Amino acid sequence: MTADTSGQFDSAIKACKDIFLAKMKDYGSAWRVLRPESLTDQIYIKANRIRSIQGKGTHLVVEDEWPEFIGIINYAVIALIQLELGNSDEMNMNPGEIEAYYDKYVSAAKSLMMDKNHDYDEAWRNMRVSSLTDIILMKLLRVKQIEDNKGRTFISEGVDANYFDMINYGVFALIKLSEQKNPVAQ
Repeated sequence: MTADTSGQFDSAIKACKDIFLAKMKDYGSAWRVLRPESLTDQIYIKANRIRSIQGKGTHLVVEDEWPEFIGIINYAVIALIQLELGNSDEMNMNPGEIEAYYDKYVSAAKSLMMDKNHDYDEAWRNMRVSSLTDIILMKLLRVKQIEDNKGRTFISEGVDANYFDMINYGVFALIKLSEQKNPVAQ
């Protein structure tokens, strides 16, 4: 049976967006003060925790990998918004405007994912969640290097392309984790 990748993507993003919007109600747009480097480091913390949990096979904090992947996705969307708008001390953005930015970047990520899935024949479905984590970490290290080089690259994609990939690899991880929890739903 062929999996409904588009529907699974939408379902995973809905879980991410629901948390993003709930946190907006709690905190507003306080994240607007974060510089790109701070967002990269925040995503790194989450990815590194996932890798630590995967390596140790256990965790002492109540949350497992699932909310950390959601955090990676949401922070990557925030990073894309910040790349467009720049960081700001103004934290009173209209929630509807922020939601529109969220939808814009998630839609672009999905379009990219669908194109790549066509070309790569959904190779991610045969990957391990740990490999998806490693790829996200690699993308983060690339972003850190580009940031340290003041955004200059010679041949490589820019920071935004890496954030889009982090969103998609994070979604793939959520899909795989949900399939592991409920194998009949595949």
